[in-house]
Amino acid sequence: MAIAPYALARFRRGDAVHVGLVADDRIRPLGAEELGGGLNDFLAAPDWERIAALVGAPGEWHPLSEVTLTAPVEPRQVLQTGANYRQHVIELVAAGLTQNTDRTPEEARAFAADMMDERARSGEPYFFIGLTACVVGDDVPLVLPSYSEVHDWELELAVVIGREAFRVSREEALDHVAGYTIVNDITTRDLVFRADMKEIGTDWYRAKNAPGFLPTGPLLVPAAFVDPADTPVRLELNGQVMQDANTSDLLFDVPALISAASQTHPLLPGDLLLTGSPAGNGQHWKRFLRDGDVMAGTIGVLGTQTVRCVAEEVA
Repeated sequence: MAIAPYALARFRRGDAVHVGLVADDRIRPLGAEELGGGLNDFLAAPDWERIAALVGAPGEWHPLSEVTLTAPVEPRQVLQTGANYRQHVIELVAAGLTQNTDRTPEEARAFAADMMDERARSGEPYFFIGLTACVVGDDVPLVLPSYSEVHDWELELAVVIGREAFRVSREEALDHVAGYTIVNDITTRDLVFRADMKEIGTDWYRAKNAPGFLPTGPLLVPAAFVDPADTPVRLELNGQVMQDANTSDLLFDVPALISAASQTHPLLPGDLLLTGSPAGNGQHWKRFLRDGDVMAGTIGVLGTQTVRCVAEEVA
């Protein structure tokens, strides 16, 4: 699969983390002078032409194989989008992820299909908040908390905000995108609904915010190289394809998501806006993450994210 001509990344050198320019199989450190400050300063007004000019220039280039990439962003906010792929929601409801246990699987599937069609016609995106502390690179193993055995994957195209967006229109929205990256939005399924108070709805804090539950990157690809309306999304678990879809199936596309999210609070340079996950989660397959599992998530020209799972050590 093709990779973008160049991208940004962050990599470790000793105890420090540096921003770098990735081209082919090499990386070059970028200093404050080249970025115009830190990473988020650059993203606030990204001059990609200036960065592109460095691809063929001499400099301190290193083979990617000799560095350790980490999360390519430093967001101040993470917004997650729920129920944004039609087939994904149908499968989750049919599999029993619902507060209504009286429906048969066929009835649940029909109910979910009607609900999603109505949302596409007249509804609004569904957002919730993730902790920035959960954003890690795929250099960090995913530790599976011992309090559950139903930790699930959700591969997603993630928008990296550029210029601050506050109450922007759908038509203006893409002007506020600096680039895109890969996020695997890990979810502990049996914590999504509270057993002690079903009426309160979903508990995304407990279900999605364990340490390392937002593997991100490894690349931050400029927006010009990505078509968010037509990009393949594919996740393999131990070499077996589990998710295989396209962002053309989004109920609410990227401009709609940015516009809707920005109506409440400004989206800041470097923030992440996750667009939702397609069908094929563990809840559908009745197969959840285990010690030793390896997930490989590939999204269009964004490259491949590899996440290795380890069981939590219990004293």
